[in-house]
Amino acid sequence: MLDFRHFDVMTFDCYGTLIDWETGILGVLGALRGAHGLDATDDELLGCFSRAESHVQRSYYRPYREVLREVMKQIALHYHVSPGDYDEDALADSLAGWRPFDDTVQSLATLKQYFRLGIISNIDNDLFEQSHAHLGTEFDWTITAQDVGAYKPALRNFTYARDEIGVHPTRILHVAQSLFHDIRPAKTLDWQAVWVDRHRGSGGGATPGAAAEPDLAVPDLAALAAMVGDQLGPPVAKSQQAHFYI
Repeated sequence: MLDFRHFDVMTFDCYGTLIDWETGILGVLGALRGAHGLDATDDELLGCFSRAESHVQRSYYRPYREVLREVMKQIALHYHVSPGDYDEDALADSLAGWRPFDDTVQSLATLKQYFRLGIISNIDNDLFEQSHAHLGTEFDWTITAQDVGAYKPALRNFTYARDEIGVHPTRILHVAQSLFHDIRPAKTLDWQAVWVDRHRGSGGGATPGAAAEPDLAVPDLAALAAMVGDQLGPPVAKSQQAHFYI
């Protein structure tokens, strides 16, 4: 069990951790499947998305809206859907409708009473604002791929966040669903990290697999918020909290 007294800041991945992006993605790809009679399960569609997205993000930096456009093209190509027979912007345009997991809003509100909160996300600033409207929490820091000019799992997303936050890394706890995008690079930099295992160990989904050792694994954010409350007791006013800066 982590000692949550050691942390001043809790940072989060957004999509897959706070926002249920797989339901949003499947809304678009399921429509593509239905329109063209594709022989593909939900897991296969998400796996195709995962491979395409990670491939596109490994090349030169481009805004996430453009990433999603290229991902849509690659998925269509994989399933032999002709150009012009699908909407290249369907994934990016759907993002505003992607909703939080059922436990996200209340868990963030609880955790906000104990820590300052940040976002480290593979997203554009304007696209994140569309999601932020659903989260019900004001974050102390928002670090996007657009700010950094790179996509996780690049280490510089985390070093950029460290410098922006200005707190010693031992005082930051990163929380994320993706072992590939978040837990492995965070641990490479000796951050402590919580894995939100929303797939209950089954892997797959819209993110590639990876070998990584989180400091704590929880099934959802509600479990994490409950652990924090049980360990730390009633929250202390922000003005009474001690913070340790570099």
